[in-house]
Amino acid sequence: MDTPDIKKLKNFLDEKVRLYNQPSFILNDPIAIPHSFTKKQDIEISGLFAAVLAWGNRTTIINNCRQLMQWMGNKPHEFILHHKDTDLKPFMHFVHRTFNATDLLYFIHFLQWHYRQHDSLEDAFVPGKTYKEENVEQALVHFHNYFFSIEHPERTKKHISTPARKSACKRINMYLRWMVRKDAAGVDFGIWKKIQPYQLVCPLDVHVARVAQRLQLIHNAQSNWQNAVELTAYLKELNPQDPAVYDYALFGLGALEKF
Repeated sequence: MDTPDIKKLKNFLDEKVRLYNQPSFILNDPIAIPHSFTKKQDIEISGLFAAVLAWGNRTTIINNCRQLMQWMGNKPHEFILHHKDTDLKPFMHFVHRTFNATDLLYFIHFLQWHYRQHDSLEDAFVPGKTYKEENVEQALVHFHNYFFSIEHPERTKKHISTPARKSACKRINMYLRWMVRKDAAGVDFGIWKKIQPYQLVCPLDVHVARVAQRLQLIHNAQSNWQNAVELTAYLKELNPQDPAVYDYALFGLGALEKF
C-alpha cells in the first residue's frame, strides 16, 4: 500500500466506528458484564474482571464473568467489602485459561484492601486529583506497582501487564477505554474523570495490530507498547481529542470482518 491519504482514512475509519460503536456491540462483547450494573463501584469491579479475562472465546469469557458475578450475589462491591472466608468456597476451582483460583482470590483480596481505603478504583491508577501526562503510560505503571504492593502470589503478576515490560497492555487499556470514554452511543461508561479521553492509548491486540499494519499506521504487526503508542499518535491526527474511539473500527475490521 502507498502512504494512506489522511482524509480518506479518516472517512473510512469513522464509518467503521459508526458501525461498531453501537449498543448492539455490547451483547457479544465482555463489556456486557459491567453493563449489567448501574452502581459505579460495581461497574469498576465487574469491568476489571471482564477486561482481565478478555482473551480467548468471547462467549466463554462472558459466561465465566457472569459466573463470578453470580458468586458475588450480583453485588460485587458489597461482596468485596463484606464477604466472609466461607463465601469464597465457590471460587476455589475457578479456571479461565491460565487465570486460576490463586489469581482470583488475590484479586478479591486486593480489591477489598483497596475499597476499604478508597471510593473508586480510579484512585489505583491516579492517586492525585488530576492526571497531567501525555498518555496513560505512567497510570498503568502505577497501577501495576500498586496492585502488587501488598503480599501477592508471584504467578499473578502475569495477569496485570505494564508498559515497564514493553507490553501493549491491551486489556488494561481496554478497561481504561470503558471507564474514561463517553459519547452518545452509550457503549463506554465515562465514569472516571481524572484521565481524559485524549490521554488514552488505543488497545492493541493481534487483530488491531494486523489491521493497523495493513493500513500502514504502524511499521510491523507486533503487539508491544511502542506500537500501541505509535498507533495512538497516528490516530490523534484523525481525532486529537478521542483517538481510542478508533479501537471500534480497527477491532471490528480485524476480528469481525477479517480485514
